[in-house]
Amino acid sequence: MKKLLPGYTWHREPTGNKLYLTFDDGPIPEVTTFVLEQLAKYNAKATFFCVGDNLEKHADIAQQVLAGGHKLCNHTYNHLKGWQTSLDLYLQNVQQCQEALNKINPVEVGERLLFRPPYGRITSAQAKALRPLYELIMWDVLTNDYDATLAPEECLKQSIGKTQSGSIIVFHDSLKAERNMRYALPRFLEHFTGLGYTFETL
Repeated sequence: MKKLLPGYTWHREPTGNKLYLTFDDGPIPEVTTFVLEQLAKYNAKATFFCVGDNLEKHADIAQQVLAGGHKLCNHTYNHLKGWQTSLDLYLQNVQQCQEALNKINPVEVGERLLFRPPYGRITSAQAKALRPLYELIMWDVLTNDYDATLAPEECLKQSIGKTQSGSIIVFHDSLKAERNMRYALPRFLEHFTGLGYTFETL
């Protein structure tokens, strides 16, 4: 995938023991707040790719994310599948999410915006249109926490095994992923903190 999709960010340079936790699809009550509690225990910072509709419904939780020193970023307003969405509609939906973000945390002049396409699915035309404003963030560790057929223990094992310095890791603060995420995230944080890694925002 990395070779097929150049120009996307799959990981950061492995400078020191730094990891980049990301959370997709929130913010929502209870699940996102659980994530924030776990991050705080390990002084870990993370980047949250937010669905705009959830941002507007749960702006108070989004403020808690910011108060914890974390970052809020764009994941479209309605969690659209890029391959199945027209260019105009996709760009409008991204802009709608950005407007919701700006109400909570106004963009500073010259700030580079981050965008992650839902499902990692985006057309070349959509990507080309977004790149002047956004860095397109993918990942090199997908925890698959949303997979109901995956045992929590296996979710953790696979996630640890794939992670290395500079990795961008995807968890989900969603109801679908809640079971596996609640098991894997605290143990993932404990494991890598114990090895001397730090967790930073993108």
